[in-house]
Amino acid sequence: MGATTSLTREVEKEIEGFLGGLESNSIVFEYKEELGHIKLDLITVNPRHKQSFLFHSTEGLTKDDCLYKMLAYLREYKVKESSYTIQWSLMGAEELHTSYFRANNILSALDKFYHGRDLNSIVVFSVVLNPIA
Repeated sequence: MGATTSLTREVEKEIEGFLGGLESNSIVFEYKEELGHIKLDLITVNPRHKQSFLFHSTEGLTKDDCLYKMLAYLREYKVKESSYTIQWSLMGAEELHTSYFRANNILSALDKFYHGRDLNSIVVFSVVLNPIA
């Protein structure tokens, strides 16, 4: 996939700025090469419970192409996507957690929630479409 360039790192920093309030170690850029293109999964890690969730995925011909598409998404996602609240607990744990997602629909919100994890590792108690503010 090639080395990370200074331009790539600069755009990653700009993306981190859009996710204000999260430390840079709570934001993970996962690049995967797939059939002649690059896929970027932007993952956020909650510092309190240490669980990671998919924020958004993009695809492009290069890392920079993916990053610019991610920036375009970040500039508009709050207007174009609905807000969802998911209440959940790790299987066997008693502590209830609340996480928030932006998605086109409830299934997309759950896809982001379950990204990269075993469906049986978490109990979901509720998924709510938040009122438009």
